[in-house]
Amino acid sequence: MRHSSLKGYKEMNIGKFFDHEVDEHLDTLLLTRASLDLKNQFIQLVKVSKESIKKGHKIVFFGNGGSAADAQHLATELACRYNKDRKPIAGLAITTDTSLLTAIGNDYGFKHSFERQIFALCKKGDIAIGISTSGKSENIILALRAAKKVGMVTTAFSAGNGAKLKRLAKPLLLVPSDVTARIQEMHIMLGQMFCSALEQELHLV
Repeated sequence: MRHSSLKGYKEMNIGKFFDHEVDEHLDTLLLTRASLDLKNQFIQLVKVSKESIKKGHKIVFFGNGGSAADAQHLATELACRYNKDRKPIAGLAITTDTSLLTAIGNDYGFKHSFERQIFALCKKGDIAIGISTSGKSENIILALRAAKKVGMVTTAFSAGNGAKLKRLAKPLLLVPSDVTARIQEMHIMLGQMFCSALEQELHLV
């Protein structure tokens, strides 16, 4: 007998849910594949990052939640390795130092969590890659503004029309979706493609 709190609950069809999620992913993937602007922005991101690394600079990733995990993931692919043994590429995620993040959050406010690190750790010529599914995250926006002041190349992964990142990030990689899960799936795919392309373009051994 069902518990009274579950009265009226309709059991989910897991099989249909599975098909729907995979179909939605495939639809987003095909739209991503078809976006000429996204392809051109990706090419430009690889180009500017290659030139920056060749000049001794670094690539700095940051985001919130799942995007913070992506930032750490991608920085690791660069600093360790992606497909092959080679010299390390200077990749840094400013999402991982809990002491620093909580100190900034406590003393200055969460919105300054990445901005202050940009001023402390980065220099002209470095690449800033902000990751935001909405394009509206205040701490991402402030970090990219700080990066511009420092003289970094400001880039971002987002979705839709890019919201508040449009004037702050170039290249700006926009996933054609408004579903957070699908956007995040495309972001990590594009991020890994970026790591692979950069590794090949730099010819590091």
